[in-house]
Amino acid sequence: MNAAKKEAAEQMENIDLVIEVLDARLPEASCNPLVDQLRKFRQRPCLKVLNKIDLADPHATAAWKAYYDAQDGVTAYPMTTKKPADVARIPELALSLAPHRGVPTKPLRIMIMGIPNVGKSTLMNALLKKRVAKVGDEPAVTKTQQRLYLNKNVVLVDTPGMLWPKIAMASDGLMLAASHAIGTNALVEEEVAEYLGELLLQRYPQLLTARYGFKTEGMDGVAVVEGVAQRRGFRVRGGDYDYEKAAHTLLQDYRQGALGRISLETPESRAASLAQHEAEVAEKARIAAEKAAAKAEEAARGKRGT
Repeated sequence: MNAAKKEAAEQMENIDLVIEVLDARLPEASCNPLVDQLRKFRQRPCLKVLNKIDLADPHATAAWKAYYDAQDGVTAYPMTTKKPADVARIPELALSLAPHRGVPTKPLRIMIMGIPNVGKSTLMNALLKKRVAKVGDEPAVTKTQQRLYLNKNVVLVDTPGMLWPKIAMASDGLMLAASHAIGTNALVEEEVAEYLGELLLQRYPQLLTARYGFKTEGMDGVAVVEGVAQRRGFRVRGGDYDYEKAAHTLLQDYRQGALGRISLETPESRAASLAQHEAEVAEKARIAAEKAAAKAEEAARGKRGT
């Protein structure tokens, strides 16, 4: 990741536009803050591609588009790489953000960025109408940077999926894990499934009932996973529920869209999460300052006593 960041920073000087591919189900959680830092430092406009809209709640997606379009130098484009017509609009949108480029003598230079497993490589292949980037349902498939010509007027630079060193909010890490942007070796599926179950109970309880046939009143995340095990008949030797298999099934159903069109965050829920996180950070800082002051006072008393 550090090598990818360094290479992206070096290339940013020589590009005109950033296309950042986001997961439409969790746009801000899947938005790498390092991408914003790099492009803003070089004052590069950004086309934020809200990919996988076929899996996302359309009302939430509309709210996210309005949210990003209100930002300076940013245009949001909800789409899915499964529709060639959606992909075909990208060069036109990109040229509108950098109208001073886009001729053979000054081709538009575009860097495609994003975290692992949001569909960057699939988008690159769809734009070029041939397989030039390796695609897989696992994070971090793209390993090196590639520079390719879309046509004589547009140059594409693909980059490896880049996560940031520390995910500040636990909810972001859980959303990324639920959406498969973090590899299975870096998470405990049962914990992620419990978080997803809680979120679905809050926002999409009817989809849980429609998919698994249980009533959601009085349930929590653990009960949701147990309910999946019960309804699917997942049991281990001895008769207990196969909690691991049920957790995996819930996550797979969400990832593949079998539960329905789901968004894990909205601009409003994001604002609330950030406010809560800032309050928690401030409270930790207050407690730490009080402890430091008490320790200093104790040390001072010790010196006075001697």
